[in-house]
Amino acid sequence: MNPIAQALPSFLGLAWRGVRPWRDGFYVLGVLVGAVLAFVLNGAAMNGYERAILAAVVPVLIALGVFWRPIQPLLASVAALAVAALALYQGDLARAEQNAALRYLLSSQSAILWMALLLLLSTLCYWLALLGRGAVQHLAQTLAGALAWMGVAMALVGTMVRWHESHLLGPDVGYIPVSNLYEVFVLFCWLTTLLQLYYASRHAARPEAARGLGAFAMLVVSAAVGFLLWYAVARQAYGIQPLVPALDSWWMKLHVPANFIGYGSFALAAMAALAYLLQQRWPASRIARALPDAAVLDDVMYKAISLGFAFFTVATILGALWAAEAWGGYWSWDPKETWALIVWLNYAAWLHMRLIKGLHGSFAATWALVGLAATTFAFLGVNLFLSGLHSYGEL
Repeated sequence: MNPIAQALPSFLGLAWRGVRPWRDGFYVLGVLVGAVLAFVLNGAAMNGYERAILAAVVPVLIALGVFWRPIQPLLASVAALAVAALALYQGDLARAEQNAALRYLLSSQSAILWMALLLLLSTLCYWLALLGRGAVQHLAQTLAGALAWMGVAMALVGTMVRWHESHLLGPDVGYIPVSNLYEVFVLFCWLTTLLQLYYASRHAARPEAARGLGAFAMLVVSAAVGFLLWYAVARQAYGIQPLVPALDSWWMKLHVPANFIGYGSFALAAMAALAYLLQQRWPASRIARALPDAAVLDDVMYKAISLGFAFFTVATILGALWAAEAWGGYWSWDPKETWALIVWLNYAAWLHMRLIKGLHGSFAATWALVGLAATTFAFLGVNLFLSGLHSYGEL
């Protein structure tokens, strides 16, 4: 018999045993009802591509919620808070200053500030958990995870509400908020946090893995939060502006999120690599002894780079298709495109060496850490020091 045919029944049985029909059934129903309401309320403002994207998101959310159940309460809380915010606005953007709930909690600016505070506190608690002992360690780890989930929730609420606020500015202004540095830094913060929570959950039986991954991964998130706060205050970047013509495209809804899953994964891999190198260089230090085994860090590094590379590849292809539509050519050697290619080649080489030559150890970790420098320059440095067709997020 075909090996696939032999394996299929056991795979389906495993998948079914992982499903809780009642709880998952309510979740699936909620996603379907939410999608129908979104279509009924906003369908008139959507073109065919946007309706197709909405339809495609539904099975993705269902699959995520069924096979990683913490997504279910996360999405339920985000939906409840976002709907409450939309109801409080009553079609008037001025109510963001008039209504206390909007002003201090649910407007996009307030929700994103709460995200920043929660993620910074989560980072502190992860480090207390990593270095603490006994009851303090247990309490800090519990708080760290809870604060991280709450930070992700508030980031998503802020993103959803900002999307609504952009439509309130005018019928031709509304767009998904992933178009400038302020908005994509919010995206980076919650995506990277969610990725570290996922990889930590894969090692739930080893509390030191969650502590170690959280402590190091949230360092890069906190750095992004710090930049976001500076950028918002120094440049008043939280304001919503109409899109430039080249960004007014449905391609943005696909290209940018895929790109930032890649960036978040590469950042997580680099922080796992930093923990690995610290453990190898100073094995007797208190931090090194509190970290998970080198094999766990190496596994997270490999899986995060694999995931990031897959999404970054998709994002690069989508970007080329978008460029052909916007500028008449798939590739123009613009600085952003050139550095995206450098990042892609770097991680393609890393994965090639891993799969073909069995790359492991300190050299692999150092390479992954250096890769973060190239990724950071492609993400931020190009906007700081270079100019080109992608100059939409200057400092």
